[in-house]
Amino acid sequence: MPDQKHILAIRFSAMGDVAMTVPVLRALTSQHPQVKVTVVTRAFFKPFFEDIPNVEVYVADLKGKHKGVLGLYKLSKELRKLGFDVVADLHNVLRSKILKLFFFGKKVIQIDKGRAEKKALVSGEVVKQLKTTHQRYANVFKALSFPVDLSQPDFPEPKSLPKAVVDLGIDSTKTLVGIAPFAAYESKMYPLENMAAVISELSKDYKVILLGGGDKEIEVLNAFEAKYENVVSVAGKLSFKEELGLISNLELMLAMDSGNGHLAAMFGVKVITIWGVTHPFAGFVPFNQPEDFQLTADCNQYPKIPTSVYGNKYPEEYKQAAGSVTVETIVSKIKSVIPTKAGI
Repeated sequence: MPDQKHILAIRFSAMGDVAMTVPVLRALTSQHPQVKVTVVTRAFFKPFFEDIPNVEVYVADLKGKHKGVLGLYKLSKELRKLGFDVVADLHNVLRSKILKLFFFGKKVIQIDKGRAEKKALVSGEVVKQLKTTHQRYANVFKALSFPVDLSQPDFPEPKSLPKAVVDLGIDSTKTLVGIAPFAAYESKMYPLENMAAVISELSKDYKVILLGGGDKEIEVLNAFEAKYENVVSVAGKLSFKEELGLISNLELMLAMDSGNGHLAAMFGVKVITIWGVTHPFAGFVPFNQPEDFQLTADCNQYPKIPTSVYGNKYPEEYKQAAGSVTVETIVSKIKSVIPTKAGI
C-alpha cells in the first residue's frame, strides 16, 4: 500500500530480550495494520517472528560478513535497499549505534534502558517497580508516532506438535508443565537438589517437560528423566523450531529469570518465575504474567537483593538465595494455577 510505513527494528541479542520484542511487535502491527516492520537480528531468532503479520526478519551475520565497523557498513547498505522510513533501535549498544551512523537522514529512536534507575535499584537507593522492558520497547514506537497498547494482548494458537516431539512420547492432550531449571548465572538458579524435589512432586499430577541445552545441562536433565515417572527431557533432542512448537503447547512453564520464561510468555503460556539475586522490579518479568507468579527470595534473609540487574554480581553468600523459596511454595503455586484433574 502506498501509505504504508516501514520501520526498521534493531535487536541483535540476547535470546530473552529478543523474545520480549515479540508481543510488542504483535500489538504494534495489530493496532497499526498500515505498518511494516523489518527486524534486524541473528538468524537463530528468526522463528520467533514467523507468524506475526507484516513482520519480516533481516539476518545480521555479526560473526561473518557483518562483523566489525566495515561489516556494519555493509549491513547498512543492504538495509537501505529495503526502503525503510524510520529506525527503532531496541538494543542501544555499540553495534546498533555504529549501524545508525550510516542511516543519516532517517529518523532514529533508541530505547531508554533506564540505566540510572537500575543502578539506583541495585544500590538500594530506590526500591520500586521500574518500567518493564516491554513498555520500554513500546515507548520507542510511541516516539515514532505509533503508540502501542499492551494491556489487551493477542496470542497465537499453539502450534501443531512436531513429529520429533510426539516421538518422545509427548501428547498435547495431557497437561504439560515445562521446567527450565538453568540460567546464565548460578545466582539466578534454584538449587538443583531442591528442583529435584519439585520435579518429583509435579510428576505425580502432570507430564513434566525438562528444557535446557549444553552438555552439562543435558546430563543433569537426562538423570532427572531417568529417575522420575512422567518426566521427559527434550534437551539436545529437538531443533530450536521444534522446541518452540512444544513450548507453545505447555499449560505452564516454571523458569528462572532467563530466556525460557520469555519464550513461553510470547505464546501466552502461564509462567511461574523463581528469582534469586535479581528481582522483578528491574523490569524483566515475562510478558503478561501477574505479580503473584513471581516467586522471590526471602528479602529478610537476603536484604541486598537485587544485587545486580543480570545476576552477575552478588556476595558469595547470596549464590543460593533462590533456595529460600520452598519446594512447597512452588508446587502449591503451580497447582493453584493449573488444575490437576486433567492428570497426566
